[in-house]
Amino acid sequence: MTAATPDSATSPPAREPRRLARLTVDHAAIVENWRFFKKQAPNAAVSAVVKADAYGLGSIGASRALAQAGARVFFTATHGEAVLVRKALGEGPQIFVLNGPTAEDVGAFASAKLTPILNSMAQIKLWDARAPAGLHIDTGMNRLGIGPEELTDSVRALKDVSLAIVMSHLACASEVKHEMNALQLKRFVDAATLFPKAPRSLASTGGVLIGPDYHFDLVRPGVGLYGSGGLDADNPKLNAAATIEAPILQVRDVLPGETFGYGATFTAAQKMRTATVGLGYADGYLRSLSTRGYGFLAGAKRPILGRVSMDLIILDVTGCDDAQPGAMVEFLGPNAPLDDIAALAGTAPYEILTTFAGTVRKTGVR
Repeated sequence: MTAATPDSATSPPAREPRRLARLTVDHAAIVENWRFFKKQAPNAAVSAVVKADAYGLGSIGASRALAQAGARVFFTATHGEAVLVRKALGEGPQIFVLNGPTAEDVGAFASAKLTPILNSMAQIKLWDARAPAGLHIDTGMNRLGIGPEELTDSVRALKDVSLAIVMSHLACASEVKHEMNALQLKRFVDAATLFPKAPRSLASTGGVLIGPDYHFDLVRPGVGLYGSGGLDADNPKLNAAATIEAPILQVRDVLPGETFGYGATFTAAQKMRTATVGLGYADGYLRSLSTRGYGFLAGAKRPILGRVSMDLIILDVTGCDDAQPGAMVEFLGPNAPLDDIAALAGTAPYEILTTFAGTVRKTGVR
């Protein structure tokens, strides 16, 4: 699989990178992951969630690659995100805005041909049948969406609105057998019957993998497009959409009893060879990966010794002749899988992408 390199239409002018870490985004991998979900949900339309700048990997390039592969429905979180995607894709695809309209941007939806998801009675009144919209029904997340006490009022208020979709969101899709999934499924079916003409959507990445009862008319893979199965365990093997590497700055031989990094939290039990790498939490590499994470070099995992600091990480490269200044070490990618790194950090793959990959990308490296 060939890593995609952005063209001049999707990237800012080249400039000297401010940080040493390098991000490579593989658009072909994103497309292959989207096709994986098409196979999982063959009877549903498969959209693409590109919010948060395509989870930190660049919404313009990702959206274009997905559209060329056949994606026709996209989701962003905000109006501003959607405008960028619309400019990249032209007029064809449908773009939903999950957070809905605000008083400041409601008048700008029509000109960009954007479709808001209406999440409250206040947003329904704000939209006022201007054009087609989507409706979010809260079935148990208690985050966004029309609550059960508002359903009757929403039916009346939307009688003149063409609903492009009725959707909800699973709270516990990462646990396939969680009882909340079946409960929300029932609640969604009951509520959606009040809007019989509207297409239905319940499943995002994890929900697709629960099974066909959750697929309905359209599924919404998000993090799955970028390399995570979205489950707490037994994730499918997806393609790595992001590879992050950083260079070795210095190599040294260390005697037994020497300590490493801030707080001297690791002590060498024997003679070791170490490499100091130009990467740290200023690049979004989480400090929680101290003594837990690893870099991948010359065919093997190289453990982190001591604490991750702002700009530097120390690795154990004992016995690795390839560990020389300038050698690039992989910290996220095919050999350092997204779900693996997230588990070691004690967080979700979403945070690894938007914090680590997103931060590296924002330094100007594409």
